[in-house]
Amino acid sequence: MKKILFFILQIVVMLHLSACKKTIIATKNSSAFKNEINHAKGFTLKNYSDYSILTVVQPWPNAQKKYTYILKAKNVILPDSLQKYMIITVPIKSIIVTSTTHIPSLEMLNQETTLVGFPNLDYISSEKIRTLIDQKKIVDVGSNNSLNTEKIIELQPELLIGYGINNSNTALDNLSKNGIKVVLNGDWNEQTPLGKAEWIKFFGALFKKQKQANQLFENIEKEYKKTLAIAAKADKNPTVLAGDMFEDSWYLPKGDSWGSILIEQSHANYLFKHTRGTGSLSLSFEKVLEKAQKADFWITSGQFSSLNQMRQSNRHYEQFTAFKSKNVYSFASKKGKTGGVLYYELGPNRPDIVLKDMVKILHPELLPASTRKRMPSNPKASWSA
Repeated sequence: MKKILFFILQIVVMLHLSACKKTIIATKNSSAFKNEINHAKGFTLKNYSDYSILTVVQPWPNAQKKYTYILKAKNVILPDSLQKYMIITVPIKSIIVTSTTHIPSLEMLNQETTLVGFPNLDYISSEKIRTLIDQKKIVDVGSNNSLNTEKIIELQPELLIGYGINNSNTALDNLSKNGIKVVLNGDWNEQTPLGKAEWIKFFGALFKKQKQANQLFENIEKEYKKTLAIAAKADKNPTVLAGDMFEDSWYLPKGDSWGSILIEQSHANYLFKHTRGTGSLSLSFEKVLEKAQKADFWITSGQFSSLNQMRQSNRHYEQFTAFKSKNVYSFASKKGKTGGVLYYELGPNRPDIVLKDMVKILHPELLPASTRKRMPSNPKASWSA
């Protein structure tokens, strides 16, 4: 009898040891590499031997709280000290994102098929994603102001990527209370073009594709810097006006915004570069006319696709030199089949493309002009992103 019991005990121990071989126990002493993020200020990513720590430090302006997420493989057991954070098993297999700026990262990482839901599908321009929408593989989950909580809970995504403009996020809080893992993304809050683009590494970590994400970003950074060097050869700095009227105010980028930075890095003189802040500046028509009537170029906000549309909206636009000379550019002509503007989706992720277009527009002598398009006067110029 004792021999039988001893034999059974041996089998149990052997099975236990076999199971342990498939489990990795992470420790506090796991060796860490440096923060992988160089340009973005809104998040950090630190890789350890058995897990990664993703920390969103600026999900919205002046955020007072950091949001930390632990990314690990399924077979990794974490130490107690990390259990207080949200733990995410990677790679993610199903996801809901809530901004069109998240879409290009999924596509560049070949993860578009993991997308199961998005608020207001008409905003999406990506042809690959639109094909999945047509195949009913992606569900409309309401709008960012009013997410369809019941639909999202029914979909049961492994992760929902949300964003907010402040700490009041009732819809996201309700989803968290109902068991949906919500991770905040603050790409829109970045102040530099390359800072925005580097958020592809955020998605790379979630899909366990950090190496691919790093390479994609390095290529974007390389092309961006190459275009900066070309722009530096310009022998003139043309003056630039931006934005246009909406209702009773003229909205244009403030001097610290990424739009202003792109114009300056294109070796042009943005006439409102001295204003402080990263959001939109609201001015009267008269103030804009006084300062920018003789601007060489005009980059509109994207709500118009022809000079005729602009003229019909406001006859006073004809007073600007850029309008008279037809040096008005817009990105509104490049849209998805349901009306989503491609620039708003792809531009923040691919500043290298946007900067190259800017240089083509402002300094056509520096880059081949064959792809340069203008908004029609019936048509004269389209700013392709």
